[in-house]
Amino acid sequence: MGAQWKAKGREAAANAKGRVFTKLAKEIMVAARNGAELDMNPRLRLAIEQAKKASMPKDTIERAIKKGAGLLDEGVHFEKLTYEGFAPHRVPVIVECLTDNSNRSVTNIRILFRKGLLGAAGSVSWDFDHLGMIEALPETPDADAELAAIEAGANDLELGENGAATTFFTNPTDLDAVSRALPQYGFVVQSAQLGYRPKNPVVLGDAERAEVEAFLEAVDADDDVQNVYAALAG
Repeated sequence: MGAQWKAKGREAAANAKGRVFTKLAKEIMVAARNGAELDMNPRLRLAIEQAKKASMPKDTIERAIKKGAGLLDEGVHFEKLTYEGFAPHRVPVIVECLTDNSNRSVTNIRILFRKGLLGAAGSVSWDFDHLGMIEALPETPDADAELAAIEAGANDLELGENGAATTFFTNPTDLDAVSRALPQYGFVVQSAQLGYRPKNPVVLGDAERAEVEAFLEAVDADDDVQNVYAALAG
């Protein structure tokens, strides 16, 4: 999977939508540490755009900005933690957390990885590329994804199947510029973030894949987990 792994149907469930809002609010708060001016803070601008596309209420977005920028008394400090390891059947996994309690996160991740194998830093990240990931949908049926990638400055792309978004890959420093350029070439950006793309995705049978997906869903459901990247083909 080139883009971030996502649980099937996550957006459709009410409790899952709440988790999505929590993740987006955390990203806004962390990004707002560098200032609340959108023109001077591309990470914050992208986080807000993603929150709006997820239908997050305006007052929730504004409150997250103020908390992150230290404009409210109850400011929260989130620490970013990254874990590496293997899901069942030796599928490499990278898990990113944003947490206000690192001890809780460490404990929860260790428990979740009992069905896999938790590794040390660098144990699987060598088998992933760290880059910008932009998911975008064509505005018209004749929008040319390959031409858009070239003109906007993306390095590579994965075409979406059955109406799914196309994922454009960029250098980390080019994420904002490419996100701004894609609409000029007929694509509406749905999300944009830095992430991990596997170099050697693992191919599994249906039964093994179901076991891995159940593991990934359990990890993704943890409140401190922000992103899950898995080297799972298909």
